[in-house]
Formats: sequence, structure tokens, C-alpha cells
Amino acid sequence: MADGGTTPGFLGVSRSLSGRAWRQRPAEASVVRAHVQTLGLSELLGRALAARGVRADQGGDFLVPTLKALFPDPSSFMDMDAAAVALIDALQAGAAIHVFADYDVDGASSAALLVRWFRAMGTELSIYVPDRMTEGYGPSPRAFDTLKALGADLVVTVDCGAAANEALAYADSIGLKVVVIDHHMMRAEPPKALAVVNPNRPGCNSGQGNLAAAGVVFVLLAALNREARARGLFADREQPDIRQWLDLAAMGAICDVTGLTGFNRALTSLGLRVMSQWANPGLRALLAAAKGEPGPAKTNHAGFILGPRINAGGRIGRSDLGARLLATDDEAEARDLAEQLDALNIARREVERTVTEEAIRRVEATGAHQDDSACIVVAGDDWHPGVVGVAAGRLRERWRKPVVVIGVDPVTGIGKGSGRSQPGMNLGRAVQAAWESGLLLAGGGHAMAAGLTIKAADIETLSAFLNDRLAGEVAQAVALDWVEIDALIDPAGATRDLFEDFERLAPFGPANPEPLFAMTGVTAREPVAMNGGHVRCRLVGADGASVKAIAWRCADLPGGRALLEGQGGLAVVGRLKADDWNGRRSVQFEIEDIADPRML
Repeated sequence: MADGGTTPGFLGVSRSLSGRAWRQRPAEASVVRAHVQTLGLSELLGRALAARGVRADQGGDFLVPTLKALFPDPSSFMDMDAAAVALIDALQAGAAIHVFADYDVDGASSAALLVRWFRAMGTELSIYVPDRMTEGYGPSPRAFDTLKALGADLVVTVDCGAAANEALAYADSIGLKVVVIDHHMMRAEPPKALAVVNPNRPGCNSGQGNLAAAGVVFVLLAALNREARARGLFADREQPDIRQWLDLAAMGAICDVTGLTGFNRALTSLGLRVMSQWANPGLRALLAAAKGEPGPAKTNHAGFILGPRINAGGRIGRSDLGARLLATDDEAEARDLAEQLDALNIARREVERTVTEEAIRRVEATGAHQDDSACIVVAGDDWHPGVVGVAAGRLRERWRKPVVVIGVDPVTGIGKGSGRSQPGMNLGRAVQAAWESGLLLAGGGHAMAAGLTIKAADIETLSAFLNDRLAGEVAQAVALDWVEIDALIDPAGATRDLFEDFERLAPFGPANPEPLFAMTGVTAREPVAMNGGHVRCRLVGADGASVKAIAWRCADLPGGRALLEGQGGLAVVGRLKADDWNGRRSVQFEIEDIADPRML
């Protein structure tokens, strides 16, 4: 039986200052014992491992994941063999192959993986990334006309295309061959193509639905090696070692917020190890532009330093900059592209801040953040389409419900929006249903994120549609919105040793959450409000021991106000982070949630 209850109310907290209940992650006591005894783990770490659903016989592969143990058979993916045959046929025929990529990190990483494999085979591929502002998301007849005019014989779409049935039918009508490599939700009827490889395609039995597109492309590279080997193409050249490009697969997995379990965990863990060598000229140049220091790569490098800069090109600049950066071997080009992306990222942050603040004001003026609605839809004129997704994510974090943010072009009356969801609420499916009902001009996505294009006049109707569609999933989302705690510690126990012990569970992400620790009876001392609404303080226990702490974007929320008022007797939940400033090897406590026992 589980040690630790599944009922919310850990430390008596059934409603924190953010309105959430706390519970200790449930774990089977027998599995905890097995991890402790067979892997030599501490009780706390063994429990955390068991609480992540890792069985007694899986602990070794989880802590030390390997491709040998976890790599899937490429043929288990529907159409993977057909894709490999089509691409090797094109390679041998000397056909002009163009990679059509999405403009985010996953698309850029996927494109770079393909470019690098073909370059190793002596062929240079062209990259095409549609302009977010003028062409919109994914394949279109206009884009295929452009590619046809450029002389393309075969187009490989990566991180897009699986739901572009009409556009691919057009490509077929003009004699343009297409192979689709994607991971997004798609219709039951696949688009017309030589191959449609997507672990989330209905009927695909690969069991790899948590992969980002870059992960699917990485498996495709193994299939390409196998097909090329069968044709004798390595008789006079060395087979490309795809492991050298694991850093790109990790970039896609982390930045697309995919579930880091099984094979995807191995890709990410080993990919970060490859990234730590900083051999990719683009990643190395981008780290330098961000004033980062080469060293062991963590998910933070991909998710918060490199990823946002690569995305900046697609959000407010030239959409192909990220893919070109990751694909280039030219040091000078890498430096130039990295500097452009770093500058665009600075501009992107300001645009994002403005849109987010205005969206918050609009929602709070309507009260939609406090009512019982299932979903919030907010729109504004001239909100940059490139940042509405980030704004939606910020608002979702703030109000714990799905949010769709739409930027409307006041000249055309067309809105482009992006949404972020809560666990337990499938926003992508609801947006797909809105498209199928004729409410949207375009739309799609997956459970946790979606994009759409809509006439401004239909936005209120869309809000009603999504709220009606998602209403039945609210209860499940609320039940999943516990703050799940791994262990109770005190400030004196918040040590570097504890941090490093739990780092063995990294890399963290969906399905493998970063460990959360709780403290009780602490006082916020020396609180300081920082730019951006952050609050810094020291958390002091009853024995006088303390730990540095920070809470993000909360100064105007109840939890932030409690810290700024220096309240005592608080219960807090958060993550331990390395604090290595000026050679000091310490920790900082990153606060996730706060409860005031006097208000329970």
C-alpha cells in the first residue's frame, strides 16, 4: 500500500494562498524499499523515485538511461520504413530535397538533424521555414508553390504537416512529393503524402507518443542508416554516428515540454551530456551571446537560455534563423546568427511583458479569472502573434485554468491566437473540434498547447464553444492541480548535498517533475520586491537556521504579499536550486506555493 496519503491536505493545507491543496506524492512502500536496497538510495530519494511511477525493476534504467536499453524499433512507427525508403531513393537519385520546418525550437532542431545527416552523406538540404506573420503556421499552397518554383523535388515537413490535409493535397496536385515527420494531433484520415510518420497518428503502435518531433526525426535517422546500409551505401564511406547529434534531440524534447520518460528520457539525458561538450557551433555561439559559461548542460540551458533565443527568430524576427543556427558548421555564421537571435530575444521580452500585462488587466476587468468558467479567452488589437503563446502560459500559471490569448490585426479583422492548458484538460482536442465545426480559419495542437486563426467577430463565440467543450474536464483538472510534495525538510536541511542527491532524478519535465520540498513554521526575513514582480527573502526556521529564497512573479498575489509583509509561521513549498555565485556552492529555495496556517 502507498505510504503517504493521496488525499489533499499535507501539513493540513487544503487551500493555500493560491487556492491549491497540498499532498505528499503517493508511493508504494514496497517499491520504495526495493529502490533503497537495490540501488543504495537514501530513503527520501527512493521514495521520490517510486512516487514517479518507477517500478522496482526500472530504477537502474531510470537513473542511468541508455539508448541500448530503450531505443525503439524504427519499424514500429507507422510509415517510418516508407519514409526512409523515399528519402534514400531521393538521395540516390540526386533529387532536390527541402526541409519544411516549424519556426520553434523543436522545428529548428528537427530540421538541423536532417540537414546534418544528409551533409554527412555528401548532400546539402535546403531549409524552408514559413514566416509567422505573412504565411502563418505550417504548410500552405503558397509555400508549396514557392518550393516548387525553387526546384524542390521532395519536401520533408518536420514538426508540422500531419494535420495539413488540404495543403498536402495541393502539393500532390502540382507534382510535389512530401514526407511528413510530426508529433501533433491529426485527423483520422492522414494527409496525402509518401509517408506520414507521427507517433500520435491513429493506428501507430510505437508507444512513443511523448516524443517531440526532434525525437521522431532522431529515430528516422536510425531508419535512414539502416536503409542506406541495406543498399550498400556505406561501402566507401563511414556510417553517420547519430549519437553526436543527441543534443539537438534534447533541445526539441525540453523546449517542447514533452514527457521525459522511457526513450524520451534517454534522448534528453544523453543529449544533455552531448550538449555539455558544446561541439555544435550554433549552440556554442548562442551560449556565448547569452553570456553563459561552457560547462555541464542542464535543462535550464535548453529551456531558459538557448530555447527562448532560438524561438525569438520565429516570434518577432526571421523564422529561419534558429534552424540555420543549429544546422551550420560555419563559426562566423554561427556567431552572426547568435547575435541576431540574442538581440531579438531582448526585444521579444519587452513585447511579451507589454502583452501579458495588458491581457491580465483585461481579464481581471471582466472577472473571468475568478468565475467558474472552464477556460479564459482574451484578445487585443495588435498583440504580436509571436508572443501570445508565452503570455497564455503566464496567465495559465497565474489562474490555474486554460488560457487562449489572441492578437487581432485591426486592418484585416483576423486574430491569431495561442493557448496553454492545465493537466487534465485537452485544449488541442477542443481547438480541433472548433476548427471542425467551422468556427476557426485554422487550428490544432496537443493536450497542453494549441494555436488558432479566427475572424475577430467570432472570438466571443469561440470562448463560449471552448468553455462548453472543456466544462466536463474541469473536475479532473482540479483533482490534478494538487501541489505534490516529495519530502518535508527544514531550512537547516536545505543543503547542497540534498540538492545533488535529488539531481540524480534529472532531467526534469512533464511525467518526471522537479522535486518539491515543503517547510513549515518559517518566517520571511529581509523581503525585497524585485523588477518583474519577483520577491526575494530568507526563510528562517524556529531554530534560526535559514535559506535564501525567491518567488517569481508574485508580488501582487497573496503569497507574494505574505512574504513582503514578513509573516511568520508560514508553510512553503519549493525547489532547491544551485547557488554557485562567486565560486560558492550553496542552494537557493525557489518558492512554488505558500500557505498561512492561520487562514486554513
